[in-house]
Amino acid sequence: MLFLRSNFNRSALVRQFAGWLPAPVEAPRQDLAERLGQWLNVADAIALHSAHQALPAVARAKRLAMPPAASAVQAELERVRAALSQAITHPPGEPGDESTADADAGFAPHHQRCLELQRRMEMSIDALRGHVRKTLSQTSPRLAQLAALDATLDPMLGGREQKLLSTVPAFLKVRFDQLRQTQPDGWQLLFEHDLQHALLAELDLRLQPVIGLLEALSHEVKQQP
Repeated sequence: MLFLRSNFNRSALVRQFAGWLPAPVEAPRQDLAERLGQWLNVADAIALHSAHQALPAVARAKRLAMPPAASAVQAELERVRAALSQAITHPPGEPGDESTADADAGFAPHHQRCLELQRRMEMSIDALRGHVRKTLSQTSPRLAQLAALDATLDPMLGGREQKLLSTVPAFLKVRFDQLRQTQPDGWQLLFEHDLQHALLAELDLRLQPVIGLLEALSHEVKQQP
């Protein structure tokens, strides 16, 4: 948990978790290159070098005469974000109306819900990211190179990212236990709010690479005559 906090300490997700846990020992400060080096092994470095060597050929590849409009890709991002946000903020039952059986089940139903929402986020955003990369590859040589680099880095960093995000239910379990002990009246509503807030923050975190690609696309389109 400390590793998650120290490596994503500027995200809304981690800021929320930090308020639920005791203050940790201050982690040693590292620059971006040092942090990235912890995530890549020798095989990753070789693959990244090969991808970099191939970038000139990527830039020379033929582009579409009429690449997809940036507005269409942006609309797809908003559609995916809205669908996932709705899934997060519309739980199966109304909080506060739990049956005795549900209450006796403890955190287990919330854990299962969290895992299912994480799976939905991963599948939807992976498909969206692939679509955005394809759009960039058809737009300009520079964007095609960016798409190629993103396609190389995604599997390298994605596994480590998923490992860290898999700890989210553990943080939510801590909050669940805290609220049941300190707020015996109405803890369900409080926990539902915190659960939704955490998963929405995770959604924003997962969407950051896609948003970065779209910002590059928008900038490139504005530069074109």
